[in-house]
Amino acid sequence: MSLPLLNDTKKLSENTIQSFRENGHTLIREVLSKEEADIYREAINKAAYKYNKETRAMEDRDTYGKAFLQISNLWEVDEAARQFTLATRFAKIAADLLGVEKVRIYHDQALYKEAGGGFTPWHQDQYYWPLDTNNTVTMWMPLVDITEEMGMLTFASGTHHKGMVDNIAISDESEKTLDEYIKRKGYPVTRSQSMQAGDATWHYGWTLHCAPGNASAITREVMTIIYFADGAKLTPPKNEHQEADRQRWLCGITPGSYAATALNPVVE
Repeated sequence: MSLPLLNDTKKLSENTIQSFRENGHTLIREVLSKEEADIYREAINKAAYKYNKETRAMEDRDTYGKAFLQISNLWEVDEAARQFTLATRFAKIAADLLGVEKVRIYHDQALYKEAGGGFTPWHQDQYYWPLDTNNTVTMWMPLVDITEEMGMLTFASGTHHKGMVDNIAISDESEKTLDEYIKRKGYPVTRSQSMQAGDATWHYGWTLHCAPGNASAITREVMTIIYFADGAKLTPPKNEHQEADRQRWLCGITPGSYAATALNPVVE
């Protein structure tokens, strides 16, 4: 079956845009139709399991390893994933939420939380990104219908306004430190009760988020795409992870250079 073209656009309400900017996250229903989601699920699953490198038993992994199978930049190596990741429909939503003319790809990730998989600790995505803009957003789209018990993405609303809370990677330490911070500051913690395949949440790079473990018998299959505003530049890496990202996702460019490498195309 041929892949549906995703080169159209979806108009957002002003309420959706304002809610995103105020809270740091939003849920948009039916970004893909059920038919589109089913077709892309089959294609992305094929690529994700082909390129998955995690072979350890669950009990042999650390907290991060138990949280999910993580397969990055499938668009580089698989044509179906490329068509998904470079979809105009998704990019236009990202640009409209951020209030910018154009966005670039940072990278994509398949995040598959297996049945019995562990929790995802509190963290900020942009801790990893050496970029000089706060106009960054992650689309998080389940490819299957999911409920809270399967590891629903959970947000601390308003935390994006503070920028980097702590120079800390996703870990048991980040779970403890950032959970204490959220409670101390009184940020509301929210998550959806359910999402259909093709729905998507969107959150700023600085929005604190986490996910519970997967208590179901079904793998939580999620595809994510990270976008940033065109015109952003590379900042000097603040930690070893930002240096690794500079080398991998930004092709080793020097600080001060525009983040506009072959791996960061504008999507229109």
